[in-house]
Amino acid sequence: MNVTDFTVESPAGPVDLGTMAGKPLLLVNTASECMFTPQYEGLEQLHQKYADRGLMVLGFPCNQFGAQEPGTDEQVQQFCSVNYGVTFPVMAKIDVNGESADPLFKWLTGLQPSPAGEAKVDWNFTKFLVSPDGQTVQRFEPAEEPQSLAHHIEALLGT
Repeated sequence: MNVTDFTVESPAGPVDLGTMAGKPLLLVNTASECMFTPQYEGLEQLHQKYADRGLMVLGFPCNQFGAQEPGTDEQVQQFCSVNYGVTFPVMAKIDVNGESADPLFKWLTGLQPSPAGEAKVDWNFTKFLVSPDGQTVQRFEPAEEPQSLAHHIEALLGT
């Protein structure tokens, strides 16, 4: 199994991650009303800095943690754009835990469990950095600021 085997939903329809083969991916479950929401700014900075070298940042809004993403997909898109200038793709809202969890996040958390060793996401803004081979995954917890991932991203980009 590989990250490129998955298809995810965007507000505009399905997105085949196979089209991103050979690129490092930063996959983040997000929320608009979370104490970590300002991380959108840092995620956008990573996107701006590394997109031309292949990095793909993808946001996955989720309402499973304290109901902190109550809006519709359209409201989430507008919030991200207006408040944080987000230009990286923000997908349709998903669940990241439980029976209804998106298969991509089931796979990610199976490879990189929580600090407690559980195959789940503990809170909004958990970050998964996937190498260009689509199989190697590093997990970063919500309190880890996006800028702290720069050296990991640069390592994947070969700099």
